[in-house]
Amino acid sequence: MNSNIDIAKRLTSSLDCQLTKESLKLLAEILVPEKYKKGERILDEGQVCNCLYFIDKGMTRQFYFKYDKDLTEHIGYEDAIIVCLESYFNEEPTRLMIETLEPTIAWKINKNDIVHLASVNSEIGTLYRRIFEKSLITSQQKADTLRFEPANERYNKLMQQHPEILKRAPLIYIASLLQMTPETLSRVRSASLNS
Repeated sequence: MNSNIDIAKRLTSSLDCQLTKESLKLLAEILVPEKYKKGERILDEGQVCNCLYFIDKGMTRQFYFKYDKDLTEHIGYEDAIIVCLESYFNEEPTRLMIETLEPTIAWKINKNDIVHLASVNSEIGTLYRRIFEKSLITSQQKADTLRFEPANERYNKLMQQHPEILKRAPLIYIASLLQMTPETLSRVRSASLNS
């Protein structure tokens, strides 16, 4: 398994953020490795999300139920940061759940620990802000894609930006993520392969 300092370096690199050795060491000290089996819930409905998770190895999905349908909101894999934002900031029970799609190692960052570090260390303060800037930009781009782009463009964009999801996630979750039926996804995939 990777060391805390290795993960701290990967985390900062994934956010294009440079930290001094001292700041990197402080960040490494608050990282806690957690191992999950495939299909295990990292966060369940009704719990409060009081941690960020950095995926070292594996794949997760965030999902919710609406009218008894299981809807996938997000799929993350190596070097992604997973958080249920609304629950995290409002300290309220979440409706979004996080589960693993593969055996997963995720490094937990407790909210109180990082908030404290961010308040006393400006580099970590910048890193903390970057986590949420990146998350909000990703959410906005996803919303725009779902609003404005037809099914084939949504699929092609996912193929360009996140080929790992198409290789590793079950098709039913990919279809849900792209807000299409499994049948539409099949048609779009075969059209994409034949073009």
